[in-house]
Amino acid sequence: MDSLYIHIPFCNRICAYCDFNKFLIKNQPVDEYVDMLIKELSFLEDKNLKTIYVGGGTPTALNMNQLEKLLKYIKENFNVSDEYTFEANPDELTTEKISLLKDYGVNRVSLGVQTFNNKLLEVLGRTHNFDDIYTSINHMEKIGLDNYSIDLMYNLPGEEMSDIEDSLKNIQILKPKHISWYSLIIEKHTIFYNKIKSGQLNIASSEVEGERYHRVMQGLKDIGYHQYEISNFSSKPEFESSHNKTYWKNNEYYGAGAGSHGYVNGQRYFNVKPVPHYINRMKEDTNAVKDIHTLSKKEMYEEEMFLNLRLNKGLRINQFKEKYGVSLFDIYQNVIDKHVTSNNLEIRNGYLRLTEQGKMVGNDVFIDFLID
Repeated sequence: MDSLYIHIPFCNRICAYCDFNKFLIKNQPVDEYVDMLIKELSFLEDKNLKTIYVGGGTPTALNMNQLEKLLKYIKENFNVSDEYTFEANPDELTTEKISLLKDYGVNRVSLGVQTFNNKLLEVLGRTHNFDDIYTSINHMEKIGLDNYSIDLMYNLPGEEMSDIEDSLKNIQILKPKHISWYSLIIEKHTIFYNKIKSGQLNIASSEVEGERYHRVMQGLKDIGYHQYEISNFSSKPEFESSHNKTYWKNNEYYGAGAGSHGYVNGQRYFNVKPVPHYINRMKEDTNAVKDIHTLSKKEMYEEEMFLNLRLNKGLRINQFKEKYGVSLFDIYQNVIDKHVTSNNLEIRNGYLRLTEQGKMVGNDVFIDFLID
C-alpha cells in the first residue's frame, strides 16, 4: 500500500457548495475524534508509504494542540517517502501552524482559494478574502513551505469571463507549483442545490461552462503550466500530485477518519460519517467501516477506464492486460473505434487518451465505457 488519506471533518463555516462529510467545529468532540483517529491509524498494516493526504472538512480548523498531536503520531509511526499534503484555508493558515506543519514533515499544502473575487467568495460562503490568500502564501514562502497547490473553481454563480482572466493574472504573480481548477458541481443536500431548485440562484449553461474550461486550459498553458489531468496543472512534472495520481491510476489506498473511503485488496470501503458514531465505533473496534464492496471484473474494467482517461497521458494499453489478464480491445474495441473515429480518443505511444476535443466531452466518452 503506497497511499493514505486522512479525513478531518470539521470546518469553521459550511460552504454553500460543499457536499463532503463535514461539521461545524463548534461544540464538537474534536479532542476525542483525534484520539480515535490515531487509534484507527495504529491498526493500519503498512507504515511505509509514498504519500499521505490530510483533507476535510478543513484540517487547519484544528487548534495547535490537536494538530500537533496528530502530526506527532504520524511522524513517529509512518515513513513518507514522497508527498505529504495538508489541505488549508487561507485565513486559518497562521505562521504558527505553517511552522508546525513544516517541522513535522509536511512538504505540500493544498490551499482552498476557489476564486480571487471577494464578492464570489461571499457567495460561496468562504471565510477568507483576497488579502488572506496573499498573506498566507507570503507566510508559507518565508517559512520555506513553498510547495503549494492553489484550488480554484470556475462556472460560479455570478462569475464572468473576466474573473477567470483575473485569476490567471494572480497565478502569474504568485507562481504556485500546482493548480487544481474544477468546474462547480451542484450536489444534492447543499445550500446551492436548494437555492437553484427554488429559483434563487442560476448558473451558466453547459455551453458557457465549456467556453470557460477552454479558457482555463489555454490560459494556464500560455503562462507555462502543464496540464496532466482534466482539472490539474503543474509548473513542472515533479510537482504533479503524486497522491491524487494514486486515485487516477486506479491504485489501492487506505482511508482513515469519519466518512473516509479506501480501496484495499480489490474492495472499496467507507467509514461511518457522523462524528459521534465514528468515535463510538472506534472505542469498541479496530475500524469504523460501514460498508465494503468487492468489485466485480466489470466494475474493475469500468473504473480503470474512467480514472486513467482523466490523465493527459491516458491509459497504458498493456497495463490493462497486465492487471486483468485480458486485452483492452477484447472488451472495448467498438467503443474505442467509435471515439477514435469521432476524434475524442487517440492512441499514441502505447497509450489510449482523450484528445483536446475529447476533454470537452469527457463524461460522454466515459459513459460509453459502461459495459451494460
